[in-house]
Amino acid sequence: MQQPHLPGALDGPTPHTTAPAPASAPHTTAPAPASASAAARVLVVDDDATVAEVVAGYLGRAGYVVDRADDGPGALTRAAAHWPDLVVLDLMLPGMDGLEVCRRLRARASVPVVMLTARGDEDDRILGLEVGADDYVTKPFSPRELVLRVQSVLRRARPGTPAGPLAAAGLTVDPAARRATKNGTGLALTLREFDLLAFFLRHPGRAYSREDLMREVWGWDFGDLSTVTVHIRRLRGKVEDDPARPRLIQTVWGVGYRFDPSGRAGED
Repeated sequence: MQQPHLPGALDGPTPHTTAPAPASAPHTTAPAPASASAAARVLVVDDDATVAEVVAGYLGRAGYVVDRADDGPGALTRAAAHWPDLVVLDLMLPGMDGLEVCRRLRARASVPVVMLTARGDEDDRILGLEVGADDYVTKPFSPRELVLRVQSVLRRARPGTPAGPLAAAGLTVDPAARRATKNGTGLALTLREFDLLAFFLRHPGRAYSREDLMREVWGWDFGDLSTVTVHIRRLRGKVEDDPARPRLIQTVWGVGYRFDPSGRAGED
């Protein structure tokens, strides 16, 4: 496992072991997250003690309450004891990998996740996004960049003054309640999926590039545009009647994507 990008940090991976994943944690109601006025609680999960110590130190100095775990089962136990506002989660963990930890946390309650992945492992990054990670940082990384990513995700999770409810094409989004429905049935959306759907409902009929969406929804002027592509695919799987032939979130070839509340056949 690679270290954060720090003077004197090791460059190569450290070995890790794997073991069969234990049974799923019971699906009980998660403790309520901290209020917007309280210090956010961040759970850092990494089996490399140096990485975990550096990340926890930077987050602590940024004002966060930090819990730590060094494997998947430990992460689930820590989360059950003190439900976090956000999880910084390494992909490669002993006992249970980060993808499974993310799935099990999300099965219990919604929680933003920033995934740590190895540089160049695009398939791993895509998998992380597809199981619901809201962001990822590749190793070796700058701890300051990671803190900025955590701040960005938490800002989206805790909007200062949410807009009023939005509705179109059988979809409703209530930003204040962080609740979305399709034809009256609740939608299980991640933080970024929710924000992406809300953005589309606020701006129907207009085409946006992936760069536009990354800037407007993620709040970034830089980043891997495949993040947007994966989230569009996941969102389509939840709001479209036939995700293979999307009618609401349409691809505009050579431009990006457009939300069409009329549901007319798009260009896909």
